[in-house]
Amino acid sequence: MSRRWWTLVAIGLATFMTYLDNNITNVALPTIERSLHLSVAGLEWVVSSYLLTLGGLLLAGGRLADVYGRRRMFQVGLVVFTVSSLVAGLAGSGAVLVASRAVQGAGAAMLMPTTLAIIAATFPDAKERARAIAFWSASSAVALGCGPVAGGLISQHVRWGWIFLINVPVGAITLVISAVSMRESRADTAERRPDLPGLIAISVTLFALTYALIEGNDKGWTSALIAIMLALAVVSLAAFLVIESRSSHPMVALSMFKTREFSGGSGAMMIWAFGVLGIYFYTSIYLQDLLGFSPTKAGLAFVPMALCLAIGATIAPRVAAVIGAHRAVPFGMLLMTTGVCLFTLLGLREGYGNLMPGFIAFGLGAGLMGVPLVGAIMAATSPSRAGITSAMLNDSREVAALIGITVIGAVLRARQSTALRSGASHSQAYLDGFHTGLYVTISLMVLGIVVSFLTLRPRVSRGTAGSVATSEQSAAGVPQSSS
Repeated sequence: MSRRWWTLVAIGLATFMTYLDNNITNVALPTIERSLHLSVAGLEWVVSSYLLTLGGLLLAGGRLADVYGRRRMFQVGLVVFTVSSLVAGLAGSGAVLVASRAVQGAGAAMLMPTTLAIIAATFPDAKERARAIAFWSASSAVALGCGPVAGGLISQHVRWGWIFLINVPVGAITLVISAVSMRESRADTAERRPDLPGLIAISVTLFALTYALIEGNDKGWTSALIAIMLALAVVSLAAFLVIESRSSHPMVALSMFKTREFSGGSGAMMIWAFGVLGIYFYTSIYLQDLLGFSPTKAGLAFVPMALCLAIGATIAPRVAAVIGAHRAVPFGMLLMTTGVCLFTLLGLREGYGNLMPGFIAFGLGAGLMGVPLVGAIMAATSPSRAGITSAMLNDSREVAALIGITVIGAVLRARQSTALRSGASHSQAYLDGFHTGLYVTISLMVLGIVVSFLTLRPRVSRGTAGSVATSEQSAAGVPQSSS
């Protein structure tokens, strides 16, 4: 196997680790709470500290990778993530666990943006790049399915610390593979400036916004602290836009947003994340609190969805090559919407058989749309900015996921309160709120279908010899036709 495919193996392992850490912790929280005698607030920060540093530093990590080298940033992030996983797994107090989780998030923020950037630099051939992105998507999908199952099994049968310690051997193996196979790549010489004012401004923006989204429901959206954090996010974002518009070497070239493929594709990606992770979170509660599933059984329910997501990602390049990315993406989102519509039919007495049609449609659709969407967005930007583009994609997914959890949660609780006042049981009230949250998601996904179809339409260009090619063919790896 050539070096570039070993590089892809390293990227797949790193992607698997970081995405696994996003959801393996949730089902183990009750065990961690009992073991470390944590308060409810302390327990929440075991999850939130990771999300806060990850969301706040992703764009900075992407820009630094472009400036100082993507291979270098990949390996630094991998070491930070692996060592902090070791500390988290051996933690004997809540303070140590929360602090190590925050460092884990910082490591992931350095690691995640490099993955797509390295793929873009390692696979210049469009067909091979599409296959590599499919592998990248499948790695995250498998992690999405394995997380709850692994977390449930480990917390029930092994010491809870192993949910973090499993990262240590995987991280060590990944580091060795990357050291011998991965080539260095970075931005053009003219763009190798870190843009420190921009880095600081956008990091403050994302820290403040992420904190407000995490804490808003608990502290109250009108509380002084949340209002201050939201105001800080707005002010620092305005400062960032001013800095970038005046900088000769901006961290984020605002002209990127003038490209319809980038702007529309990023919007569709946010809707994807809103739906996938927002539904994932509240469906887990539905399975355990209303249907009475154990953590392990609830985790197993998501495995078919994750497998279908991986299958969809694997076949997505071929589908996009036949029908075009501008059709494959909305078709995948249509399947996701169908899955969410099937979720609205679920009641209080459901088994695996009733759950599977919705999970399968949702997972297959998410896989089909993800690969051509990422490919179209990456193809629409300069290769020298692959790191920051990858970071923006990852950050938009993380922020959209938090927005999804926040918005669906707010809608769910409002409808639940109304149902309780009307005399409904607690279970029925939660189910009513869950369904209402699903209706909001369906509405957004319908919008995403329209946006992705309109913005990802191929551009037709004519070469000097009369050859005709489309931007979509270039992104999907379709051979160019000649007249």
